[in-house]
Amino acid sequence: MSDLENRRDRLEFNKLQKRLRRNVGKAIADFNMIEEGDKVMVCLSGGKDSYAMLEILMNLQKTAPVHFELVAVNMDQKQPGFPEHILPEYLQSIGVPYHIVNKDTYSVVKEVVPEGKTTCGLCSRLRRGTLYGFAEEIGATKVALGHHKDDIVETLFLNMFYGGRLKAMPPKLRADDGRNIVIRPLAYCRETDLIAFADHKQFPIIPCNLCGSQENLQRQAIKGMLNEWDKKYPGRSDNIFAALTRVSPSQLADRDLYDFESLELDRSKPAPAVDARAIEQYVDSWIPEDARDEEPEVSPKASQEEPAQPLYIEARNL
Repeated sequence: MSDLENRRDRLEFNKLQKRLRRNVGKAIADFNMIEEGDKVMVCLSGGKDSYAMLEILMNLQKTAPVHFELVAVNMDQKQPGFPEHILPEYLQSIGVPYHIVNKDTYSVVKEVVPEGKTTCGLCSRLRRGTLYGFAEEIGATKVALGHHKDDIVETLFLNMFYGGRLKAMPPKLRADDGRNIVIRPLAYCRETDLIAFADHKQFPIIPCNLCGSQENLQRQAIKGMLNEWDKKYPGRSDNIFAALTRVSPSQLADRDLYDFESLELDRSKPAPAVDARAIEQYVDSWIPEDARDEEPEVSPKASQEEPAQPLYIEARNL
């Protein structure tokens, strides 16, 4: 590789690293993930995401406006052929305190889950329960998981398509029993960036032999769908994630979340004047410049049976 190519590679990696640090720092600040005196338990699976999370948190720790501790924790689930030496050797080489938790959940999962069925659900619940308990043992005040933006969007569609629920993974969560706070510092990071970061850093990736090789997983199907959308409509996954941060309960249909039954007319004030030009400018501000001239796709049936409504009617909900 020439000197010019080396310089370009270094420049691109510096940009990538800054982008990841900026996104992690913003997520931490937006959701108040890490506070003064926190002891953050960084859960390492041996995958690219958790390695990247630990690396970025260690770098941010040096310049953060608050003092906090980091301790890395890996759970050895006793999967056959699991290379037990890799993580301890890596963690010792970077000088971070760590623990290896030994818990044979592999045998439990294989015994309970029928052959050919997805093991991820039970496996993750068993792992999470063990790690939550260990966090209390070591006095950790936050449990950091390596889920990124794409994981969060995929989970949204998994819950909608297969569970009939509108929920995803929050960047910060209090466990149901209130005994642990879970944070996801990579919530604003895209998986493509994390893949590139891991490739450059040459992390010693450990594949999951329990479920990583299963075919036709629901999550893989969702991931494929979202990847196709992003290829055809760049930025769509980012927009879907943004929608999770701008929820309008009154525009949904959850009666526990919004009091629809008590809605009453209120005509005590004059109706606001409609400024068509201001509405047009508002709508334009949400449409990318390179997409403003595109005609929306309208099926022949829809165009015949559903005449377009005046813009001012739609605008009252903006």
